[in-house]
Amino acid sequence: MHKLVSLLIIGVVSFASCKNESIDSPKGNYENGMLISGEGSAAGSGSVSFVSQNFNIVENLIYKKVNLGELGTNLQSIAFNNDNAYIVVDNQNTITAVDRYSFEKRGEITTDLFTPRYMVVVGNKGYVTNWGSTADETDDFIAIVNLDSFIVEGTISVGNGPERIIESDGKLYVSHKGAFTTNNVISVIDIASEMVQEVTVNDNPDELFFNNAGQLVVLSSGRVLYDALWNVTGDTPGSIAMIDTTSLEIVNEFVFSEGEHPSVMVLENDTIYYNIGNNIYAINESATSLSTTTIIEAEGYLYGIAVQGDALFILNANFTDLSFLNVYSIATKTKTQTKEIALGASKIYFN
Repeated sequence: MHKLVSLLIIGVVSFASCKNESIDSPKGNYENGMLISGEGSAAGSGSVSFVSQNFNIVENLIYKKVNLGELGTNLQSIAFNNDNAYIVVDNQNTITAVDRYSFEKRGEITTDLFTPRYMVVVGNKGYVTNWGSTADETDDFIAIVNLDSFIVEGTISVGNGPERIIESDGKLYVSHKGAFTTNNVISVIDIASEMVQEVTVNDNPDELFFNNAGQLVVLSSGRVLYDALWNVTGDTPGSIAMIDTTSLEIVNEFVFSEGEHPSVMVLENDTIYYNIGNNIYAINESATSLSTTTIIEAEGYLYGIAVQGDALFILNANFTDLSFLNVYSIATKTKTQTKEIALGASKIYFN
C-alpha cells in the first residue's frame, strides 16, 4: 500500500512538473526579443534579424536559416496576428506567412499584389497597401487577402501612393505618401461598405498612430521643391496632425519650421518621439508646441526608431553591409547597446 501511494505521489509530481514545463516552455527561438526587418539592396536580399530581450543573442538572416530560402528585395514591412507574421516584400510582389516565434514558413501570397507596402490584419483578412505601376498614378489599391487560403479575394481602389495602414472600429486609415511622386491625403475606409473618404494633410504623410484620446496622429514629412534643372526652389512644411476620427477634422497640428523634414515618429504611452535629421525629440501628446530640446542624437543614417519603457532603439542603416541597432537610455541619454543587424535595417517589432 505504501509503495502504491509513493508511486501515485511521484506520478502527480511528474505530471505537474511536465505541465509547468509546457506552460513555461518557449514558443520558438525568436520569442522574447525583437525582430528587425532589413530592406536589402543590390548587396543582398531583404532579411530579418532577431535580438533577444537581454541582448545576449543576435541572429541575422533568420528566415534563410530556418527555411533555406531568400525573401528578396525590398522587404518593406512585417504585420502580425496571433502567432503569425506576414512579411511584405514589394519588389517581389509577395507576402510570406511565417510562425512569428519559430519563423517556419506557413504560406505565401504571390498573385494579385502590385508593389505591396504595409498590411494590417482584421479577423481573417489582411488589408495591404499597393503602389501599383511606376507609370500609373491611378492604379493604386488596397488588397483584401484571405489569410486562411492566402488568396487576394478583392481590392479597394484608392489615391496615389498608399503607405501605412492601421485599423480601428471597423475602419482602415491609410497614409498616402505618394509612391514615386507625392501626395497629401489620409484615406478612411469603412470595411463593411468599402466606402472611401479622404482627409487632406501636409505633403508626404507616413507614420500613423492612435493616441490615448482616440485621435489619429499623422506624421507628414513635407517635401523639397525643385525646378526643371533640379535646383532647390523651396519646400513645403512637415507636420504632426491629430485627426478626430468622427468628424475627420484636424483638431490639433504642429507645423515644423522651413527646411525641417521629419521622417520617423513613434507614440509610446502618452509621448510622441520624432526626428529632425539625426536629432530625436519628445513631446507629450497634449503638448501645445514642438520641442526645442534634443533627447538623443543618432549616429550614421537614421532609418527607424522604436521605444519601450526607458529604452530608445535607433536603426543606423547601411545598404552595403550590416546595419547597426543602437539602444539608448532616455533618462540618462547614454548609449547602452550596439548590435550588428540586417542589411538596410528599417523597422523594429517587439516579439
